[in-house]
Amino acid sequence: MTSPRTTLSLVDTDPAELAVDAIVIGVHSQTGEQAATSGLAGTLLLASGAESIAAAFDGKLTETLALLGATGGPGEVIKLATLGTITAPVVAVVGLGPEPAGAAPKPEVLRRAAGSAVRALAGASRVAVALPLPDDADAPAALRAVAEGALLGGYRFAGYKTRPQPARREPVAEVLVAVPDATEGTAQTEVARAAAVVGAVLTSRDWVNTAPNELRPPAFADAVADAAREAGLGVEVLDEAALRDGGYGGIIAVGQGSEAPPRLVKLTYTPQGGGNGKRVALVGKGITFDTGGISIKPAQGMWEMKSDMAGAAAVGAAMLAVAALKPSVAVTGYLPMAENMPSGTSYRPGDVISMYSGKKVEVLNTDAEGRMILADAIARACEDGTDYLFETSTLTGGQVISLGKRIAGVMGTPELCERVKVAGEATGEPAWPMPLPDDVRKGMDSDVADISQVNAGMDRAGHMLQGGVFLREFVTEDVAWAHIDIAGPGYHSGEPTGYWTKGGTGVPVRTLLHLVEDVATNG
Repeated sequence: MTSPRTTLSLVDTDPAELAVDAIVIGVHSQTGEQAATSGLAGTLLLASGAESIAAAFDGKLTETLALLGATGGPGEVIKLATLGTITAPVVAVVGLGPEPAGAAPKPEVLRRAAGSAVRALAGASRVAVALPLPDDADAPAALRAVAEGALLGGYRFAGYKTRPQPARREPVAEVLVAVPDATEGTAQTEVARAAAVVGAVLTSRDWVNTAPNELRPPAFADAVADAAREAGLGVEVLDEAALRDGGYGGIIAVGQGSEAPPRLVKLTYTPQGGGNGKRVALVGKGITFDTGGISIKPAQGMWEMKSDMAGAAAVGAAMLAVAALKPSVAVTGYLPMAENMPSGTSYRPGDVISMYSGKKVEVLNTDAEGRMILADAIARACEDGTDYLFETSTLTGGQVISLGKRIAGVMGTPELCERVKVAGEATGEPAWPMPLPDDVRKGMDSDVADISQVNAGMDRAGHMLQGGVFLREFVTEDVAWAHIDIAGPGYHSGEPTGYWTKGGTGVPVRTLLHLVEDVATNG
């Protein structure tokens, strides 16, 4: 299922003269220090890019906004009828927070502002965005952020409603971003890149938001494989017979409780000329629905477990963008897929599973299923050969307890974890490195196997770290790796905010692409 997509282009016409349904401008809140300097306590400060619109309102725009209760807080959107003062019938003023001293707003501030404004303007067909863009070396990053935010803010899942919804306004169809020169090469490149990246993010969101009865492992594998072939990627799909014959014990064990059998999808991108000689592997958890298996989850909120394949959705979608962006580095994606269901054929606590790597794993909790399928995929990726391995998954509730709903946890090779953190800061998908303590591993020693899934003595304590420690066992020593736990940021169950709508977020597609491009550029 593909949701409608907002299109985006550049324009260098005076914003006050643009023939659009609405125009977006920015406004800053004034800090106490600024108010003391100006003597205008409480006055809002219009951001650059809105000068001609402010002039059309005879300098009374901020005064009017203040009367309407505007604060300039980040993401706040106030809409005004222009009554013929400018060509557009509506001006939407979005808050940017305090004005940075001597600098433009940070890219993430612009990204969220553009997303908030475009989302608030649902019902309008054509919208222009005139947010502040610096005229220095930071300009490309700022333009990229505005473009990404606008396109992400225009997303709405197509859904399954059978009756028209009179009160439901359609998302914005077209966005024009105001720039000094719409024909300038760097600006055009940034918009093209933003379209490719956001297209991948929205594909990931669509997969996550799809009802789990419509996206069981075989259907998910087919959807990813079809999209990948169309993008020009190499595709290999292992069905249940091939998985069993190949010794993928972890994937088979988790999937054997469901009538919808498991899959492993491998996607391959080979750069022209061989690239820079480096190889990147991306691995994503694809549990299309997680009941917990025999160790069944509580019923409350279980419907959100349709999002337990968000890691695989992110990897599959990121590979589509890799095919479009064509970085000079070889990239391979591995998407293990299974449905974790309770039945007479389910794997059980106490089972000992022979994994793809040859290791024997004692099962203590069938709800720790993600690490089982990931371990097989990681071992296959290392066997195929890679220099860097990035794995992402909605792995543990412990990530949410430790870092909340917005910040991913990162474990693995310290240098690579730091690169993930930097990439997250650049893309607005924050991640924080976490340790892999020796005492956690010691508690996962098994009396009958090489390792147990969880640390029985610690129970839920340090649960996020247990996941990372377990996965480390299946990474070969010569491979730098990072495990990105997105249990919180992979799915947004609250009200829409910024460029996030309710449901799948597409995290960490943009982080993965930033990392791939970083390896392509810097090795």
